[in-house]
Amino acid sequence: MMAAAITVHLRYFASLREALGPGGPVPAPQGTTVAQLRRLLQAQDEAHARALADDRLLRCAVDQGLCVDVHQVLGDGAEVAFFPPVTGG
Repeated sequence: MMAAAITVHLRYFASLREALGPGGPVPAPQGTTVAQLRRLLQAQDEAHARALADDRLLRCAVDQGLCVDVHQVLGDGAEVAFFPPVTGG
């Protein structure tokens, strides 16, 4: 039996948006954390692997609030945004 899946709505900003596009809905296993989501995305293809590499300092927001715990479990329908630490305005 497969684990239940949730849908996470991704948003990319700045250089990540240039490399990966605006984002969109992606499936993830129920109980997925922010850190696990990043690893799942890295495994999608080479562009994601480079843009979301572990050695790149990136910020993340969950439901429009800055994520301070990468072990935060994502709920169904969560909006997850990835962006570089400094973005122009």
